[in-house]
Amino acid sequence: MMNILNALLVIVLVMNLFALGTSRILSVIRIVAAQGVLLGIVPLFLYERPSWPDLLAALVAIVLKGIVIPGVMIRALRDVQIKKEVQPLIGLLPSIILGALATAAALLFAGRLAVAPGQEGSLIVPAAFATILVGFILLTTRIKALTQAVGYLVLENGIFIFGLLLVDAMPLVVEMGVLLDLFVGIFVIAIIVKHINRAFASTDTSRLVSLKE
Repeated sequence: MMNILNALLVIVLVMNLFALGTSRILSVIRIVAAQGVLLGIVPLFLYERPSWPDLLAALVAIVLKGIVIPGVMIRALRDVQIKKEVQPLIGLLPSIILGALATAAALLFAGRLAVAPGQEGSLIVPAAFATILVGFILLTTRIKALTQAVGYLVLENGIFIFGLLLVDAMPLVVEMGVLLDLFVGIFVIAIIVKHINRAFASTDTSRLVSLKE
């Protein structure tokens, strides 16, 4: 079980780097959708006998993160008719390097933390920290509003991974509330992106500076 869990988390970490290394927004959305499906599967391998809250969290995560939210973002992408992140604040190769350094730092930092019994040797804590950092990089270094929304989604994926360790202590309604907030947030962002494109003929958030005064 632990080997399968770690293998899934390694794939999640690799997907983080792929998301940083591609300029095609549709590809980034699909990568994060696949990541959401993987994260939905993770709770099934976290415990030898998953409880019904684990199974319900997995199902909701797969549906929302892997299907519903990416569908909303792809529809918004088609409405604004953009394809690529042309001029990110940090280039693609530097972004990959920065993401790799963030992943290495997360592995080193997480190794010093105490983990729950039975989770020794698990990559769940470093994967959570690394995914949060990669989401933050996407959120702050991209100028297209949709790519920033993807960064927000990746950041929440990291929080979701970390929350899996607390699924027994934390009421299920809290986790479902977080996922609902995520869905509503992405839905609102998609609407805002459409209006930004209508007003400025672009989804570059840097253009919003023209609204001053």
